[in-house]
Amino acid sequence: MAPSVSEAVSQVTDEIHEKIVPKSLPVQTETKEESAPAVQAPSVETQHKEPLKLSGALDHFESFDVTPVIGREFVGVNLAKWLKAPNSDELIRDLAITISQRGVVFFRKQDDITNELQKELVQRLGQLSGKPSTSGLHIHPVSNSGRELGGKDDEISVISSEQAKKIYRDKLLFQTEKKQSGKEGWHSDITFEPVEVHRPPHAPSKHNADPNRHPLGIRLRSLRPHLHARAKIPRIPNRHLRTTEIQRSRRRERLQNLSAPRGAPENVGEVLEAVHPVVRTNPVTGWKSIFALGHHVQRINGLVEGESSALLKWFVRLVVDNHDLQVRHRWQNANDLAIWDNRSVYHVATPDYLDQDLGERTGQRAVSLGERPYFDPRSTGRREALAGEEA
Repeated sequence: MAPSVSEAVSQVTDEIHEKIVPKSLPVQTETKEESAPAVQAPSVETQHKEPLKLSGALDHFESFDVTPVIGREFVGVNLAKWLKAPNSDELIRDLAITISQRGVVFFRKQDDITNELQKELVQRLGQLSGKPSTSGLHIHPVSNSGRELGGKDDEISVISSEQAKKIYRDKLLFQTEKKQSGKEGWHSDITFEPVEVHRPPHAPSKHNADPNRHPLGIRLRSLRPHLHARAKIPRIPNRHLRTTEIQRSRRRERLQNLSAPRGAPENVGEVLEAVHPVVRTNPVTGWKSIFALGHHVQRINGLVEGESSALLKWFVRLVVDNHDLQVRHRWQNANDLAIWDNRSVYHVATPDYLDQDLGERTGQRAVSLGERPYFDPRSTGRREALAGEEA
């Protein structure tokens, strides 16, 4: 008797499971499809060994959780004053921990935050939460001062829908044909670099304050640790993934800032490609999460192409299907500010302003680099860590 559909699917699942959860140590064998080369797992490169604890410095500031699992918004806070306060280090350190725990934090109308203060803020967020001393602010090989509408400061990426349409054209959000899904937009930032993004804040430009031109600019974010809990693949941390920059932009535009380090000594050279763990650990929280998601990700090393592609598509499907893990944010004012931990969340912009006579989308972003992504086998899931604190 021919197998049923469910039996056939189960057989395929078991075969993939054998690849990911071997009964013994993996043995290299020949396959019909060429597997990616083996790689050595990155070592831990942080200045602390245990998850960081809040001091309570932010407790008397008004805030609320945007959803039960992701996002927090502070009300009536002036971040420029936090940067100059007598207890500034305590405030910024607790803010860094809060961002890592909640995934993303929002502030409204930060009119006093200049580009220089934004750069100071993200650098101190990283330094006070233990990032390597060699990691500074990222210089993007595409979104930099060498581009039209790129601004004058390489450490500030100008987020411009006009610029993006010229660089990427029909790629990602700017495809002109009728779209039935936006799932390909979900990603983490700059995963093609060996030393990856730590915390990027993002603020709309002042010239978008005109309500007749201010774009909707809604951005969705999804929390990684809960996604890891729903994936339930126990040995996937032993796998690594290959990431690369968008090839089309490399062909059409000559990339800048490749001869000098892009914010860290490891981020240098013309090959915009890196190898990272599929599951990574956030050193601030000690929580593990799935890192292998987004348009930079090419494949999972150690698996043949069909298996790698199936898993990567499944990870995206988990993000799309589990809307309870997402937060949706609307830019309401010029100089609204969002700061997220790129190690713990994915994000996607909602291009609902395109071709709607709502103006272009523009903002400034400073990006703090952290450590090389790594997996610590002692790391826990977010849910079990929080349950342990309540016990």
